[in-house]
Amino acid sequence: MEAIKITKTSNPAVKPAADKLGFGKVFSDHMFLMNYNEGLGWHDPRIVPYGPFELAPSSVVFHYAQEIFEGMKAYRTAEGKIQLFRPEENIARMNRSGKKLCIPHIPEDIFIEALKQLVTLDADWVPAEPGTSLYIRPFAFASDEMLGVHAGKQYLFCIITSPSGSYYADGI
Repeated sequence: MEAIKITKTSNPAVKPAADKLGFGKVFSDHMFLMNYNEGLGWHDPRIVPYGPFELAPSSVVFHYAQEIFEGMKAYRTAEGKIQLFRPEENIARMNRSGKKLCIPHIPEDIFIEALKQLVTLDADWVPAEPGTSLYIRPFAFASDEMLGVHAGKQYLFCIITSPSGSYYADGI
């Protein structure tokens, strides 16, 4: 497995109070990215400061929705440790979805290692208050620049995280 390159942010964001979190509105300081092409497979795993990335208007994902995502959480225990909840199940589900959409298999070992390193780097973003968690959104999409109807040949795999309160703050 290729080592994950880490570039730390030089401008850490201010963390909101737990009662102001909401769901998916605030993002941690870093994100994981990894590219795919047919010649190299999955390569260039890296953790970089959270921010926008540039895509061409002709990228396959915009026209044919060749994209998959998962959702999972990291929790802080009463002892202060951080726990991931069943990441093996998340990557298995993600790869099942990817197979249906012709997105290349994402190796479980890379996924788990990326999660561990990203969550460790942004450990201060994992809230400790009851009902809170660090929501983790892994996703992958076709990034080729083409309008023809066929599966992509280039992909970007990303993991972003968001300290979150309840999804339904006011109940259902």
